[in-house]
Amino acid sequence: MSGRGREARNSGYYDEKMERMDRADRDALQKKEALRSLRYAYEKAPGYREFLDESGVTPASVRSIDEFSLIPVLKKNQMPERHRKNPPFGGFLAVPAERLKRIYVSPGPLYDPEGRKEDYWGLRKCLYNVGFRSGDLVMNTFSYHLTPAGIFLDEACGGIGCVMVPTGVGNTEIQVRTMVELKVNGYLGTASFLLSLIRKMEELGYDPSGNLAIEIALVGGEILIPALRKGLNDYGVIVRQAYITAELGALAYECPQENGMHLAEDQYVEICDPATGEPLPAGSVGEVVVTNFANDCYPLVRYGTGDLSAVDEEKCACGRTSRKLRGILGRADEVTKIRGMFVHPRQVDEAVARFAGEVDGARLVVAREGGADKMTLEVRLKPGVAGTDILKASLAERVREATKLRGDVVFVSDISEGGKKIEDRRKWE
Repeated sequence: MSGRGREARNSGYYDEKMERMDRADRDALQKKEALRSLRYAYEKAPGYREFLDESGVTPASVRSIDEFSLIPVLKKNQMPERHRKNPPFGGFLAVPAERLKRIYVSPGPLYDPEGRKEDYWGLRKCLYNVGFRSGDLVMNTFSYHLTPAGIFLDEACGGIGCVMVPTGVGNTEIQVRTMVELKVNGYLGTASFLLSLIRKMEELGYDPSGNLAIEIALVGGEILIPALRKGLNDYGVIVRQAYITAELGALAYECPQENGMHLAEDQYVEICDPATGEPLPAGSVGEVVVTNFANDCYPLVRYGTGDLSAVDEEKCACGRTSRKLRGILGRADEVTKIRGMFVHPRQVDEAVARFAGEVDGARLVVAREGGADKMTLEVRLKPGVAGTDILKASLAERVREATKLRGDVVFVSDISEGGKKIEDRRKWE
């Protein structure tokens, strides 16, 4: 598990032929596959066929990729309701359930299927190209429960020959001791949690210059601000990010240039107007809309992720010819990602529903504190109700149950009517 150095992690390709394919050839392939995926999803997934029929569009209406925008965008924030009406997968599953390998549970709730195809999520290329190598000892701090992040990154790392340490979330002192005693040289998780582990290491009397062996980190689940990346770089850690979702797998990843994220070859990605679904000109900021043509279990066509980004058309000095996303620039709707988990406004309602006799209104506020997300439920109580510590603790527990995240509860005198159920006050400068 000896150190490999920056040069070894910054060179090489996982699939050189595909990654350096002529851009025009790749575009033609992706457009052809996007049209095939439309026909496949309409034929095999009854929920998608129903969705498309509602709009009056059929695959026969879309004769070429120039007419692809006739297809309505299937919005991520509409999926919980569709799943609820037609459980458990909203009718979007295109194969018998017995052909699946796993079923994950995401907030909403949404049930995300995983098929049995090797490297189902397309994560091996992502991990190799950000800098992980066979023999690395990698600590995975993403959760292994319910949601897929922990397991699918674990399997992908194993697929390229890494040795896994599945620490999951929390238990910072144990994680620090594990990092030091095993000389862990790879990290998976949020950037802010890695920085908190290093700071905890210092609190416990370790010297990072001699005890921190981590060389490479793949981070996600939150926006990576330059100051946070630099703070980790100052400890000698290469920090790279990827765009990975539970429904689509690996969408994009950073190369050693660290200047945008290369789009995966097995997706057709559009940047669209969040309101109309119309594709926007190159360089414009809009919603990331994805057609995944590598997934025969759960085909998603023109799937609106709710994330905002823009495409960089410039060729990259790393030699890869794919276009790049300029990072995640925000959310197109009120669904908010907090510490790597999506939180829906309805989850706020679920958290306070049991307290209808005491609570007159609630709002979730997200801020940044010490480089990490801080979540606070603001609660307006009904007249005559006392804001006791017991009530506050009960509300906090319901918030944790509803969102799978811990947060504070504060009682306030006023919450504006008609305002956002989730208010994001984070600043990313």
